[in-house]
Amino acid sequence: MARQLFVNGLIISALLMAADAQAQTDLPFEVEPITSFDEPWALAFLPDGRMLVTEKKGSLFIVTQNGEKSPDVDGVPDVAYGGQGGLGDVALHPDFIENRVIYLSYVESGVGGHTRGAAVVRAVLSETDGEGELSDVEVIWRQYPKVVGFGHYGHRLLFDDEGYLWISSGDRQKFTPAQDMQTNLGKVLRLHDDGSVPNDNPFVDYFDVNPLADDEGVYGQVWSLGHRNVLGLALDLEDQLWEIEMGPMGGDELNLVKPAANLGYPIVSDGDHYDGREIPDHDTLPEFEKPAVSWNPVISPGDLMIYRGDLFSDWRGDAFAAGLSSQAIVRVEFDGVDAREVDRYDMGARTRSIVEGPDGALWVLEDDEDESTGRLLKLAPKS
Repeated sequence: MARQLFVNGLIISALLMAADAQAQTDLPFEVEPITSFDEPWALAFLPDGRMLVTEKKGSLFIVTQNGEKSPDVDGVPDVAYGGQGGLGDVALHPDFIENRVIYLSYVESGVGGHTRGAAVVRAVLSETDGEGELSDVEVIWRQYPKVVGFGHYGHRLLFDDEGYLWISSGDRQKFTPAQDMQTNLGKVLRLHDDGSVPNDNPFVDYFDVNPLADDEGVYGQVWSLGHRNVLGLALDLEDQLWEIEMGPMGGDELNLVKPAANLGYPIVSDGDHYDGREIPDHDTLPEFEKPAVSWNPVISPGDLMIYRGDLFSDWRGDAFAAGLSSQAIVRVEFDGVDAREVDRYDMGARTRSIVEGPDGALWVLEDDEDESTGRLLKLAPKS
């Protein structure tokens, strides 16, 4: 019996390896595993071709394209790890070569540790003998208010070509804050690089026309509202900003981000609540913006990238969504303000982040729930 079990185990292992090999063959790119991390969340390329990679438990690494990892970078803020929370995104200041400034998003605890919220710091990155350190660490933004719970932080970061910092802020699974202008939850936000509010943001005069509003509010930060959990921000070739967000039970969305636009959550959605309660769809209330693409069944997007390179020349201008529950990379084509899914690539694992590398290759972080098995992958054209 033991021999039979052993033989069956070999057969099953061989079948799994064969299936994996077949899946790799079916993909339109070569997949090269580079190294592994423990719950990786985001990566950003440095000017010299190395990467900054975050792990959700609070580690930041400098990583070469061959997979060599530095020791943990010192000076990373303490993170409130748990659920969907921890260390999140990483972005470089547009003038990084001159100032060495980077940005990190993360989750912090409130007073007493009972509440949590996302925050963003800017810091100066220095290196000595292959080891990195952050100095001049300054919090420039916080979710308001902090609430109980462990989900829907959002906290993706993006700098546009004009030097504005965009931050996605999830609804924290509290629903109504997405429509409440006294909070910055369930919003897409636009700030200067120091966290101050641009004077041409669409709601900077909100207090003047709403005298009962709290003048210590956060409405000036808001660019668009009615979002659920935005986990990807990207600029297309026309410099239009797009976001991708997780819907409820059904209704993941890809949206063009417009000033003062209301995406309608939780009043409308193409999905329903997890407890089965129905949510009216977008067509029922035309005052809300409709998504360019919605998915039901969901893809559970973890990130969004719009390709600008030449290595995959046929894909220039297309969007790529990293899929968690779908374990796929989803490719989307644009036609102006319209969009449609055109392909889906089965990666066989939850994909958390996707970034274009300096030479046009695609770099992907897996989001495996087992420790130290979240791989960094390089995707390049087949030879």
